[in-house]
Amino acid sequence: MDFFFYLVPGLIMAGALFMAYRVVRRSLQIRSAWNSGLTARARCLRAYTTVSGGHGDTSVHTTLHHVYEFTARDGRVVRFEEEGGPGTTVEGDLVTVHYAEGARVVATAHAPGRVRQTAATLGILAFLGVVVVFCVGFVVTYNQVFDGFGIGFGEDPGGAADTVVVDGVTMTP
Repeated sequence: MDFFFYLVPGLIMAGALFMAYRVVRRSLQIRSAWNSGLTARARCLRAYTTVSGGHGDTSVHTTLHHVYEFTARDGRVVRFEEEGGPGTTVEGDLVTVHYAEGARVVATAHAPGRVRQTAATLGILAFLGVVVVFCVGFVVTYNQVFDGFGIGFGEDPGGAADTVVVDGVTMTP
């Protein structure tokens, strides 16, 4: 039974750390696209929204997506999708994209906003850090509280139910 009290926080911590990795990775990709100095004119091929939430008493969250296509400096045609663009960009519009060349071209149609991006990244990482610290604190506290009994919930200590250990001294009533 103790296994679950270690497994669940461990899975939550693993998920939070994976999300932190993805946030940092995407932030670095966007920063490299902005810092590369390469820009191109891209055409918006498609604009659509996705809706999440709305079940029961939860609020509805709508996310705007754009699909862009442009030709990179080396002649490759690059198509990418991006969330959170301006609502005024519709299919057929031409926009300026910033991109970084490489084996896989990284591009963004968002205008450079380093301070805003850094603040958003740090805010998300701070929240995920709080989640990890809470999980570690839960596991440590659980271990300290229930380790003194020498057994977990629902476990039989093997016939020593009448034996009590207080400050390292074993007592039998």
